[in-house]
Amino acid sequence: MATHPQTPTSSNAFSFLSKGWREVRDSADADLRLMRDRANSFKDLATSFDRELENFFNSATPPFSVPAMRSPPPKEIEFVKSLRPKLSEIRRAYSSPDFSKKVLEKWTPRSRIRINLSAIKNAIVSAEEEDGILGFEKRGRRLSFWEEWKTEGEARDWEPFRVLKTRLKEFEKNSEFLEKVKSSLKSICKEPQESKEVPPLDVPELLAYFVKQSGPFLDHLGVKRDLCDKIVESLYSKRKNHLLLHSLSGEESSVLGNGNINDELDLRIASVLQSTGHRYEGGFWTDHAKHDPSDNERHVAIVTTASLPWMTGTAVNPLFRAAYLSQTAKQKVTLLVPWLCKSDQELVYPGNLTFTSPEEQEVYIRSWLEERIGFKADFKISFYPGKFSKERRSIIPAGDTSQFIPSRDADIAILEEPEHLNWYHHGKRWTDKFNHVVGIVHTNYLEYIKREKNGALQAFFVKHINNWVTRAYCHKVLRLSAATQDLPKSVVCNVHGVNPKFLKIGEKIAAERELGQKAFTKGAYFLGKMVWAKGYKELIDLLAKHKADLDGFKLDVFGNGEDANEVQCAARKLDLNLNFQKGRDHADDSLHGYKVFINPSISDVLCTATAEALAMGKFVVCADHPSNEFFRSFPNCLTYKTSEDFVAKVKEALENEPYPLTPEQRYQLSWEAATQRFMEYSELDRILNKENNGEKFSVDNGKLIAKSASMPNLTELVDGGLAFAHYCLTGNEFLRLCTGAIPGTRDYDKQHCKDLHLLPPHVENPIYGW
Repeated sequence: MATHPQTPTSSNAFSFLSKGWREVRDSADADLRLMRDRANSFKDLATSFDRELENFFNSATPPFSVPAMRSPPPKEIEFVKSLRPKLSEIRRAYSSPDFSKKVLEKWTPRSRIRINLSAIKNAIVSAEEEDGILGFEKRGRRLSFWEEWKTEGEARDWEPFRVLKTRLKEFEKNSEFLEKVKSSLKSICKEPQESKEVPPLDVPELLAYFVKQSGPFLDHLGVKRDLCDKIVESLYSKRKNHLLLHSLSGEESSVLGNGNINDELDLRIASVLQSTGHRYEGGFWTDHAKHDPSDNERHVAIVTTASLPWMTGTAVNPLFRAAYLSQTAKQKVTLLVPWLCKSDQELVYPGNLTFTSPEEQEVYIRSWLEERIGFKADFKISFYPGKFSKERRSIIPAGDTSQFIPSRDADIAILEEPEHLNWYHHGKRWTDKFNHVVGIVHTNYLEYIKREKNGALQAFFVKHINNWVTRAYCHKVLRLSAATQDLPKSVVCNVHGVNPKFLKIGEKIAAERELGQKAFTKGAYFLGKMVWAKGYKELIDLLAKHKADLDGFKLDVFGNGEDANEVQCAARKLDLNLNFQKGRDHADDSLHGYKVFINPSISDVLCTATAEALAMGKFVVCADHPSNEFFRSFPNCLTYKTSEDFVAKVKEALENEPYPLTPEQRYQLSWEAATQRFMEYSELDRILNKENNGEKFSVDNGKLIAKSASMPNLTELVDGGLAFAHYCLTGNEFLRLCTGAIPGTRDYDKQHCKDLHLLPPHVENPIYGW
């Protein structure tokens, strides 16, 4: 049976069209309801806008204006007053009950009206998020969607808003008031810049930093520094390239690329700690009550273990150092020397010379110094109690030496022989009281001790005690030569010069030689304190072994000392051609005519007599030893490695004439050059110039990161613990005596109180921690 498909198809089409029309109508009704709701919300918004305008008017005409002001009112206030009529008209317009009705009439769908719904939506939503004066201006701009309502070729721009926009543009052009307000609000509401994330530390970096900080401790256990550095580099290099690309800025990356691995690791740790806001304020052992250099006046205290008239290196060299450091106006200098009671003076000072008061000895010291330097040195000389040890042939401090530098002057300390000063030091820690402590090692104590009975065992203990005290009490240690013990925090540099008097003698001899005169009329000589350890043993052994090779060679020997009788007896027994004479000043006129100075000593750290002989233009024959490394660059210094080589060098020196010193060589031997080297290697020039306040800094994204203040330092923590342990041990008299201290040197005695006008120890320190 045939069917007619058209009928159901037409019915379905009609049903579809009806359904579609209903959906369009429902959608249009929903849109109208939405528009009505939006219009009501806009009305509420306009009401709040009205309140803001009222507040703005009130702020523009302040009630606290001073009648006495003669100047005209600001242009901004006059402009706001001129806007009042127009704004009142606007307020009446949108406050009218028919306002929403008129809006809906305008929005009634017509074929010739085009409505920009997107502009309406953006204006209303944005208006709800804005407030203040910025909102006031922006709302005026966003109300411009009225301008987009256009009929056929006719623009319906509401006149009040057009006038308001024009006035606002004029206000913005003619006044800085609005710009200031904008800037203030932007600065308040500005979102913080996204902080640059610093990657956290990983396990290899933590291990690398732990090994780096434990370097001095590992050195005690026999692990060399080179091995520690290789371990640190191996652990840290795995992350280095990644951190340079991601964690650090370009400027910092360039800095790290040129630095060593330790600096890079320090900066990495500091960056992480700074990103967390952490700042290290000191540990358990730290004392923050230090001298404040904010007054731009720096103080340098030089503490030494000997004093004139004892003609020893630790008495003479610190005296010259104080004189030349005091030449600049950057710092005030104090030289702290030991005061010996009269009984000890008779044992130490030559020619039975004694002093009844510190003032008398100070006059002697200054007179001796000024005769040699040629200028008046402006520095202070102070005294601390000391006692002479016959067994050690040295002066041991009595009591707390640091207390003789007032706290107001406790800025920079230079400890001449820091191990010697601190063997039995029982008092305030130097690094706690002073901002920067530099130790200068003068003496190779291990070499002397090895010559004594059970010397190897004693040297073992003394080596570790020296490491202990220099690490605990110094920030920096300078070793005059590599002949000394390798101490923590140490570098090798000769920071000693020669007495200017010797340079003048050398210039005089050079002038005589230029005139054709014979300056050197005598042969060879040796000068030094007559103790076996000062090279006398090596000298007698060399001359005895090559007595036949040096037939006719005569040597004059000048010196006094405890071993004088033994040395002379040994020379006579071997029938050596040695002429012994009493000790005298190396600048004495009787020594100017000698051409060759022989010094076979290998116990010296840096022989002052060798430098003086070179300054006077003489030949020097000395051993090929680390203590003579500084002198090898001088053509008149002849070094030998074997006994046969010694004979050859002596004959060479006797047969030839010394080379005249050049101006550069003379300057290299001077105290001016030595002071310059000292300032550089001790980092004193940076500290006195207050660069970065004595802290270590690195650049991170244009900022300075203070490493020493940003991170806890494991080394400082360990050093503080060592200092505390040393304080406890040296406070026990029994332990002091077991280690060789002079009885009663934990505190000064009554004679010291009388000579130095001190309070008795039980009054000065009434309570002890024992």
